[in-house]
Amino acid sequence: MKKILIVSQYFWPESFRINDVARTLLEKGVEVEVLTGKPNYPQGKIFPGYKAWGCQRETYQGLNINRLPLLARGRGGVRLALNYVSFIVSGLIFAPWMLRNKKYDVIFVYAPSPILQAIPAIFLGWLKACPVALWVQDLWPESLLATGYVQNRVVLKLVERVVRLIYKHTDLLLVQSKAFLAPVAALAKGQPIVYYPNSVEAAFYDFPAVSLPDIPSLAGKFPVLFAGNVGVGQAVEVIVEAAELLRAYPDISFVVLGQGSRWTWLQEQVQTRNLSNLHLAGSYPVETMPGLMRQAAALLVTLADQPIFAATIPNKIQAYMAVGKPILACLNGEGARIVSAANAGLAIPAENAAALAEGVLHLYRMSAEEREKIGQNGREYFREHFDHERLVNQLIDHLHELTLSFKEK
Repeated sequence: MKKILIVSQYFWPESFRINDVARTLLEKGVEVEVLTGKPNYPQGKIFPGYKAWGCQRETYQGLNINRLPLLARGRGGVRLALNYVSFIVSGLIFAPWMLRNKKYDVIFVYAPSPILQAIPAIFLGWLKACPVALWVQDLWPESLLATGYVQNRVVLKLVERVVRLIYKHTDLLLVQSKAFLAPVAALAKGQPIVYYPNSVEAAFYDFPAVSLPDIPSLAGKFPVLFAGNVGVGQAVEVIVEAAELLRAYPDISFVVLGQGSRWTWLQEQVQTRNLSNLHLAGSYPVETMPGLMRQAAALLVTLADQPIFAATIPNKIQAYMAVGKPILACLNGEGARIVSAANAGLAIPAENAAALAEGVLHLYRMSAEEREKIGQNGREYFREHFDHERLVNQLIDHLHELTLSFKEK
């Protein structure tokens, strides 16, 4: 296997896991080309220097990037659905022309939502006579129902049929959580499925010297930091309720770094409930996040109490483990299991504010040495199970085996 085409609706300068995977593949001697859209996540607007319409080519750290026209995602709703559809249509119409006369050993699809972005990749695999591997980051249609984007049962059933077709025409399915194996297999009809987890950027483990923004709320005695998307799936109501329960502890505060669909609601709650112990610090560049996380006393991850989220491993769990701070995992299922197995923090039932408040107090009452040991447990577990270099080597092996089996057909 010498040449890979990565298909992903999201890519640099958007901050996604696939960016580091692509760079490391290139460093390991694999020729990598990328097919993606115009960057617009998470703000919902096309980034400066790009235009929504027209195809575009550029090079980033040795990677040849082919960008398809698409409609920016806006603030969700119909605009988000059109964003998804525009990438699929552009991929079917323009990608064959942009990639004409090019050959690939394998096409690798990075598939957070929407998994429908695999459709143009499958078409390209047929045109180029090469296998297609799909790295499943979200379960569809379950994620549509859980996040509230789609409630109509007829639409959900239609999406399920499309997902079945995608899986059927994919040569290898990689899943980011062991709990994904059964639901994916139920729709995949015998297609090969492999557990392949996420890792994080090296900065989360190696702590390079980076100038950090001054965030006063992180300078408190016991700041509990939530970092990442502030959306429906994160059930951030539990943070508000836990903060209210812990008003009497002036040393304890909650700090939220990130943006998302529930950000405005959070701001309103801080004001109406007068929560002086809940600080909304905004978004910061990803390269500053490891250093900011190290300033916290504990790191918080939350997910809604939904079956799909019990099957999901939020990527911030790997990031939190790599940083080496105690984790408060307010979620169910696979993510909670991993935190418990690593002895890297406390697993708390999803959306249970009282239990979250008790968990915060439990860590608060520990000695600094005890908390440090818990954080180190997470780092050791990360090194053993989620090391980036090791996982990229595994990916190369999986794709190489795929190309050999494809040639034998």
